[in-house]
Amino acid sequence: MKAAPVSFARDGPLRVFVADEDSARRATLSEIIVRAGHELVSSKGDADVVFSATTGSRSQYQMVANGGEDSERSGVLDLDARIDQIDAALRAVAAGLVVRMPQVAEIGFRAIDEVDTDELMTPRELDVLNAIGEGLTNKAIARRLEISLHTVKFHIESIFRKLGVRTRTAAIAKASRLHRTQTLEL
Repeated sequence: MKAAPVSFARDGPLRVFVADEDSARRATLSEIIVRAGHELVSSKGDADVVFSATTGSRSQYQMVANGGEDSERSGVLDLDARIDQIDAALRAVAAGLVVRMPQVAEIGFRAIDEVDTDELMTPRELDVLNAIGEGLTNKAIARRLEISLHTVKFHIESIFRKLGVRTRTAAIAKASRLHRTQTLEL
């Protein structure tokens, strides 16, 4: 079976259906859509994209929800999204892309507020961090430290969380920067 080609949104106004049970909220959303330069349609079937105040019920249509954290929707915005953000999200979703605001998209570990990595990290985590700095793979780190691959991954996740980073390179850079700062403060 051949996959359907991706269709990209046109440059002009989009046809947008506003879905909301509350008539006052629907009127507000409709006004936003018109101010963004798009055309309101009265049927989901006629729309390029559906816009709603919340995630609401599941839909087979490309939908941008203004609020919520539903990963089932093509687009999810903050409730206080600006008109230009709404316009960009509508266009992106109509083009087949997925849209998330940074706060909604944030996946991972929250950084600990403290900055003293020597006190925060266990000796084994420091060993793993040093091995990462040498460019070793997880498997090589496990062999060197005589621990399981699973344990290496656990330590790396813990290091990332403590440093507030998402990549090995960022972990080394931040640890180095923190180390220089702490050394200068002595």
